Amino acid sequence: MVHRPIQQRTPLFAYCLRNVTEAAALAAYDWVGRGDKNAADGAAVEAMRKELNALPIEGTVIIGEGAKDEAPELYCGEAIGLSRNRAKFDIAVDPVEGTSYTAKGIANALSVIALAPRGTMFDPGPSYYMEKIAVPKEAKGLIDPEAPTADKLKVLARALGKPVRELTVFLLEKPRHEKMIEEIYAAGARCALYPAGDVMGGLLAAFPDSGIDMLLGTGGTPEGILTACALRAIGADFMGRFDPQSETERKVIAEFGLGTEEWLMMDDLVSSDQVFFCATGVTDGILVDGVTVEGDFARTQTLMISGPYGERQVLTSYHMVEAD
Repeated sequence: MVHRPIQQRTPLFAYCLRNVTEAAALAAYDWVGRGDKNAADGAAVEAMRKELNALPIEGTVIIGEGAKDEAPELYCGEAIGLSRNRAKFDIAVDPVEGTSYTAKGIANALSVIALAPRGTMFDPGPSYYMEKIAVPKEAKGLIDPEAPTADKLKVLARALGKPVRELTVFLLEKPRHEKMIEEIYAAGARCALYPAGDVMGGLLAAFPDSGIDMLLGTGGTPEGILTACALRAIGADFMGRFDPQSETERKVIAEFGLGTEEWLMMDDLVSSDQVFFCATGVTDGILVDGVTVEGDFARTQTLMISGPYGERQVLTSYHMVEAD
């Protein structure tokens, strides 16, 4: 049998959008291994904003660099593009996911963006931390977020048709996860522990044959919304619950009207399949290669995902650069 695509679906817009993350990654590359994560982030923010404003869209930053008084560019609520455009989007950005990775010159730093139609992306306000669960499409709708860790693993194993001992769970290696890690070990499954990068972890949990079957644990709320957008397009599942890590954050999100008991499902976090997601490597990683420069050209690699059919591509591009 010859398998053919249902139709040619990948929008040309995805190829325009990747210019945004590629520009940010190229700007951050100058700071790889130089010990200054703020400089890397600042360069990426400036480059990303410039390319975003060149897109034919009317956008609003929902997930950005912070409140307006904290960030001069790509702040939450900032209008992007030209108001005369009909294409209206909510925007989530992380110009450098893994600023410390970039500063130290180690793997898995990314530049990330997601777009969804206006009014369909959840606004988490001042929330900084979120407990997350990400699973592949085979387990969509099957995981009870309130269930014990061992029960979650049993359900996932049945959905994937393999024993629990063959499951691998991605978690951030943080003290807050010590109990959960022990529960995973006790159930017989494996852990893949990383110091940062749970957008990558969520994507790996959704991709077949990645070696990761599930993401669990608490990480950044902005990264959670970005991951939800990508997984919505792929057809996988994601859910999150706000999990403040300080009394100050708990008080602030309560004042904003956010609770800490209720789990938000995929439809709560992003309610449209018409999403676009791009991630460009800053440093070499599991998902994509990082920026490399040889002579007059810089090489980038970008993961592009387009909804509603979950098409994904990895695009390698060569950019002419000016010599120092």
